[in-house]
Amino acid sequence: MHLDNPRLRRSEVPIGDNGAGPALEDERGPAQAVAPEPDSAGWLPPRWLAVVVGLLLVGAVVLRFVTRSPLWLDEALTVNISSRPLDQIPHLLSHDGAPPLFYVLLHFWMKAFGTSDVATRSLAGLFGVINLPVGWLAAYRIGSRWWALEEMDPLTAEAARRRGRVAAWAATLLLASSPFAIYYDTEARMYGLVLLLGTLGVLAVTSLLARPGLRSALFVFLVATCLLYTHYWALYLWGIAGLGALWCAWKGPRPKAARYMVGALTAAGLAFLPWFPTFWFQYHHTGTPWAAPANYTAIVFTFTQFAGGDSDAGRALALVLFALALLALFGAPLRDRFVELDLRSRPGVRLVTAAVIGTLLVAIVAGQISGSTFADRYTSVVAFPAILIFGYGLAAIGDAKIRQGVLALAVLFGFAASIPNAMILRTQAGEVAAALNAQAKPGDVVGYCPDQLGPSVSRLAKAGLVQITFPRDAPPQIVDWVNYKAVIARASPYKYARLLEQKAAGRPVYLVMAPGYEGFGNDCQDIAIDLARNRSEKTVVPAKPSDTPFEIYEGMTLLRFAPK
Repeated sequence: MHLDNPRLRRSEVPIGDNGAGPALEDERGPAQAVAPEPDSAGWLPPRWLAVVVGLLLVGAVVLRFVTRSPLWLDEALTVNISSRPLDQIPHLLSHDGAPPLFYVLLHFWMKAFGTSDVATRSLAGLFGVINLPVGWLAAYRIGSRWWALEEMDPLTAEAARRRGRVAAWAATLLLASSPFAIYYDTEARMYGLVLLLGTLGVLAVTSLLARPGLRSALFVFLVATCLLYTHYWALYLWGIAGLGALWCAWKGPRPKAARYMVGALTAAGLAFLPWFPTFWFQYHHTGTPWAAPANYTAIVFTFTQFAGGDSDAGRALALVLFALALLALFGAPLRDRFVELDLRSRPGVRLVTAAVIGTLLVAIVAGQISGSTFADRYTSVVAFPAILIFGYGLAAIGDAKIRQGVLALAVLFGFAASIPNAMILRTQAGEVAAALNAQAKPGDVVGYCPDQLGPSVSRLAKAGLVQITFPRDAPPQIVDWVNYKAVIARASPYKYARLLEQKAAGRPVYLVMAPGYEGFGNDCQDIAIDLARNRSEKTVVPAKPSDTPFEIYEGMTLLRFAPK
């Protein structure tokens, strides 16, 4: 690799919107040559390659609508809350811990398309499909207007367009084959929308940098507001972006755009104020008692999850993505198979990397202060900016054949890690509900310990069963997270077992249980032991180990306690 990288600087002549600009100057005098643009002839491919790319995109679209798993806890709970009348959703969410935008959208979506697994998940799938052309446009805008982020190598208009096409197709194919994106685009949760809004955020900021003004600032405001009303991790990104904009407004290279950015983000924060009392209640009374706050290794874990988790293909993709991230941050194409290294990092990529890493760092620190957890799905707010970094890494490879070969390898590993998502189970709820439907009769009692198993199983169980959850002795459709640890501590497994027997009145009692949930200790086992004292116990459905490389899996056991 070429290590000699003399500092380059622009002359003071302004750059036009078409990407053309003045010649670069070395600190020692006029530049002898500008680093060549990547040869992008391969991105205007022969017909057969265009067909392959088209088939890959079709496959990516299909994978965003196909999975055989029933809804797991969070999905079923989301559907159950969204099914309620609109005026009830804010109150239910105050006991759940999420902002309202996705729930409102899903409410109207289900009115139109129903509440089946396919229907409820297809909204996230639709967001995932929309994200592909939006991602292409966002990457093209950044690639073709590289000067908006970089302070080096001005481009002719045609060279800018070539670079834009390289960035656009690289980012689009990486996004299309992303195991992380495909997984959450097939989940009836808000993360598909968060992924799309993260991409729109990149597009909005790029538009504001290129053309500072009220229209571009309004775009930033709308995206930021929607993000804040979709997931609370957007607060971390909002804070990092705001601090960066304030610094740039003070002494950055584009103070006008930065001032518009500050105004747009401030307006988004004000637009969030009507929801703030609910957020404040959730912050103090709901939480994640099943997981401890993360440490700083979670940043590395995030990028491995972006690559597909613990699967073999995911680990292989993670290696490729880490290499591309290093190339993005420090490398630039020099000639043929040579890459120029700048150990100070490239300014444009540095900004995007700072936004991604800064958001994750703030999330970790905030989690350690507040006691909240760090889950990989929360990082969807910065997933597309991370993919953009990987695309920058591909653009640092000047040789088109090598660049396309590395991209092909990343896409291959991505699809290999994604395809099992169509077949793996995220929960045993389907198996347990099928056994209940086959054996239980109307009036039989079904208990759930913990209550977190209730939404996914009760959704599939037949009508007429008497269903009661532990620790609140409540129906199974909704989990109330308010003061959850204190409620568990006060609950009595013995009294709950007596309640089930009383409700059964000589009928069988079915217990859906899973030991090991944080905060429950041996409560669920104690309930089963107490029921077995007066009844004959039979295991109807045993717990099965997870077959998913991601963190989400809802295993459970179904026990039957018949009168002796």
